[in-house]
Amino acid sequence: MGTVMDDGAEHAAPELHTLQQKVAYMVEKTFPGEKVSGRTFAELVRERGGSLSHSYFSNILAGKVTHPSEEILKALGLGFGVDWRFFKEESEVVDDVVSGLRFLAQRRTGEITGVAARGAGDAGLPPELLEFALSLLQDTGGEQREDAGPQGSERC
Repeated sequence: MGTVMDDGAEHAAPELHTLQQKVAYMVEKTFPGEKVSGRTFAELVRERGGSLSHSYFSNILAGKVTHPSEEILKALGLGFGVDWRFFKEESEVVDDVVSGLRFLAQRRTGEITGVAARGAGDAGLPPELLEFALSLLQDTGGEQREDAGPQGSERC
């Protein structure tokens, strides 16, 4: 993995080669500042329609499980709310997931205040991408408007 350019600053992408590294990264980014037990995560997976034992999850975090079944990878994806292929070896999805998490974190901290489409062409943005971008802005838009006061402005 390389680096990602962001507003002129260079950020090193995390090294996420092993299943253990990927799961530990997702725990840190999905539940920042929280201590998430194997039981809590297993229950979350179950609530979302998957199946994963707490001991198996703990073994993944400990690095004892390195090649789980596709069903386990899908359960991890459900629990973290990401594409399950993120957890596959040599996954092309890793960069997309890391970039998405970085974007969401920057929206929450106010580092990103608007979204502009570049290179969208005459057809514009695909409907799915436009819907996703609008949902992100709606999720945080109310908070920003309250903080902005009469002089604040929003840009979409």
